[in-house]
Amino acid sequence: MSHSTDRIHPAAKMHATEYQAGKISRREFLTRATALGVSATAAYGLIGAAAPAHAEQHTMDGGTLRIQMEVRALKDPRVTDWPQIANIYRGWLEYLTEYQADGTIRPMLLESYEVSDDATTYTLKLREGITWNNGDAFTAEHVAHNFRRWCEKGVEGNSMASRMGDMVDPDSGTIKEGILDVQDDLTLVINLTSPDIALMASVSDYPGALVHPSYDGGDMTSGAGLIGTGPYTLEDLSVGVKTVLVKNADHQWWGAEAEGFGGASLERIEYIDYGTDPAAWLAAIESEEVDMLYESVGEFIEIMDSLDLVKSETITASTIVIRCNQEAEVNGEKPYADVRVRKALQMAVDNSVLLELGYSGLGEVAENHHVCPIHPEYAEVDNPVVYDPEGAMALLEEAGMADYEHELVSIDDDWRKNTTDACAAQLRDAGIRVNRSILPGNTFWNDWAKFPFSSTDWNQRPLGVQTLSLAYRSGEAWNECAYANPEFDAKLSEAMGIADADERRVIMKEIEQLMIDDGVIIQPYWRSIYRHYTQHVTGAEVHPLYEIPQYKLGLSA
Repeated sequence: MSHSTDRIHPAAKMHATEYQAGKISRREFLTRATALGVSATAAYGLIGAAAPAHAEQHTMDGGTLRIQMEVRALKDPRVTDWPQIANIYRGWLEYLTEYQADGTIRPMLLESYEVSDDATTYTLKLREGITWNNGDAFTAEHVAHNFRRWCEKGVEGNSMASRMGDMVDPDSGTIKEGILDVQDDLTLVINLTSPDIALMASVSDYPGALVHPSYDGGDMTSGAGLIGTGPYTLEDLSVGVKTVLVKNADHQWWGAEAEGFGGASLERIEYIDYGTDPAAWLAAIESEEVDMLYESVGEFIEIMDSLDLVKSETITASTIVIRCNQEAEVNGEKPYADVRVRKALQMAVDNSVLLELGYSGLGEVAENHHVCPIHPEYAEVDNPVVYDPEGAMALLEEAGMADYEHELVSIDDDWRKNTTDACAAQLRDAGIRVNRSILPGNTFWNDWAKFPFSSTDWNQRPLGVQTLSLAYRSGEAWNECAYANPEFDAKLSEAMGIADADERRVIMKEIEQLMIDDGVIIQPYWRSIYRHYTQHVTGAEVHPLYEIPQYKLGLSA
């Protein structure tokens, strides 16, 4: 069975040439090529490489797997803002495409997708024979229904609207007329008004789970909220305590017979919440209360290495940002509306110190613009932020803010708290007044985008333009900085339509410099991420986006 069409998009051939010339990395090439509809096997073939073979693991049918993970209340997928939430509904809700750890994007509910040479027309072909767990056939009209939902910009917290680019009508806040063309039960054609090279990567992100047409955005734990195409269903959800997924015995899962999928061997999956203290996670796996961790962090990584556990690690573009909300009012004023204040905070912080003190040096120093060297679009800027605490205070004095006391907020955990503590210490060393507020998880998560000055962790996205579009484009749901710069927005739209790597980097260099010059974020480092699990667990390798596809999990025979 082919996962894609036999056609090789001309831009994919161009990217192969760029890879051979050393202009882009292999991961960059694989993400770009597969986003254009080239199968992973064909993409590897274009650069003279073979797709990696996976070691065969003997997995038994049945069994219960216990996973440490924060258990949060479920939301309408399009407004979901944490991957832990998606890792629960991922048991019964699925995606059009799936982002793989090697950087490739493969069709999931789609049989294939084809992208026109100018990246304005996408032809989506659905797999035959897929049904929802209520017995309804899964059709192209259902996919169109989800695209229409994703484009509803007026729905509070709907981050999918920012991923839909110019499909959204700016006047109505809904999908533009003529974008979608349902040609038959298995074929949907998307006609964009401008190129978008990131669309197939965007719909693989965790808020992009497809819901049944009868779902109205309400309760995800009963009724239409539980109608999905996946192999599991929800048995129980106790927020902050535990959630249980069980095999859906009444549903014939399409993936059981599909090439490259299969699995779903577990009978029961339990997510157990031990809070945000990694010491509790360590105790849980050491005492065999759980079989697998969501992640391993900080100094606990070395301790877990000494136990009889499997360690999985991956280099990512996951990160932490310490940002000002430029529109936030504090005592009747907007302290972070002045770029001099934001620039001063950047200049007072040495990012390498935050990496060492906040994350035990397990990553790479970042450059305050949220585009990672592993992203295809990365460009080295000419004028990076220079650590200059004396210059920082001079800027604050010039802005009349030298005596202002900043309240810096973070979640109460390990690495995020430690990194934010280190940031506060450096600001104080520069003479800047800082008060620290450390909040428990539930309190922090409810208002993460509203704090005037706080830290937030961001997961990797396959393309740098995706992250910038989600987090920094004017008016988007996840724009926690309240950054609004029409020049930035225009350049980002231009970059999303350019296929050529060299041309794209010219624009990206300007975008990155704008982020620095506008003092949008302090972004100290890129994280390597880790996970430990017991020897009998299979399919549990850590994913760069923290995805846990339950169908891949199992227990060794």
